[in-house]
Amino acid sequence: MRGRDLISIADLTADELELLLSVAAELKRDRTPAARSLEGQTLALVFEKASLRTRVSFDVAMKHLGGHTIYLSQREVGLGTREPVADVARVLSRYVEGIAARTYAQQTLIGLAEHASVPVINALSDDEHPCQALADLLTIRERKGGVRGVRVAFLGDGYNVAASLAQSCALAGAHFTIASPPGYRLAEETQLRAEEFARATGGSFRTVEAPEEAVRDADVVYTDVWTSMGQEDSYEQRRRAFADFQVTPQLMSLARPDAIFMHDLPAHRGEETVDEVIEGPQSVVFDQAENRLHAQRAVLFLLLGGREE
Repeated sequence: MRGRDLISIADLTADELELLLSVAAELKRDRTPAARSLEGQTLALVFEKASLRTRVSFDVAMKHLGGHTIYLSQREVGLGTREPVADVARVLSRYVEGIAARTYAQQTLIGLAEHASVPVINALSDDEHPCQALADLLTIRERKGGVRGVRVAFLGDGYNVAASLAQSCALAGAHFTIASPPGYRLAEETQLRAEEFARATGGSFRTVEAPEEAVRDADVVYTDVWTSMGQEDSYEQRRRAFADFQVTPQLMSLARPDAIFMHDLPAHRGEETVDEVIEGPQSVVFDQAENRLHAQRAVLFLLLGGREE
């Protein structure tokens, strides 16, 4: 995987997804063998959107591998405004060994990847969040002994987190169900891709309207904020649309007794979920947050040249 971009989960094969998860688990157990693998390398963090987990986990992951990062905000770079995306990509390629970009438009990431001569990693866009999905599958793997055959229910907006999770679960052979209100469902292209992956791996993908139907007998119950960064103008509309999708103890009781609750954070408590769930014994949200570090360490290790695969 050395020298590759990671713009979408669809960039991966099932074997490559398994490799990333295996390396993440291996480095979580013992990072010592890879401690100096990226010594002298620099990762540019090009962020249009603010972040806690993404910025810190990439920064720490790079340091664990012996490299370092440089943070570049939109105010400093002006992707597509102060300077064309293509020019930013070509200039950074002369300075650094990799680019992790957190953008609004997926097309910005595609443009960076087209013009950069170093690996470009999607650290979040409006369309996908592949690094979050890798951390999610690593968490499921730890808690359920694997991903294949696990029943995952997602409740909420068919936005970037849901899109990457649906594709990665299908690619790993899990059974993925998403419940969203009309107008907030996954893009048709994402649904078709998830269905294609599921057919190839023995998993499944389906969409339903009722959250109760999605959650019933699930091994994993996952939700996300109703209003993401950049959607603040539609907050009241979204709050009304998703009012019946809140994950409560009553809704969790429809899942399997050993089901886990997942959320990519930050959480809006009292909206998509409540304290009794997110602070309850089934919650693994902080394991997920930690696993962003381990998943990103694997991505950097494999893409920037820590191991030939």
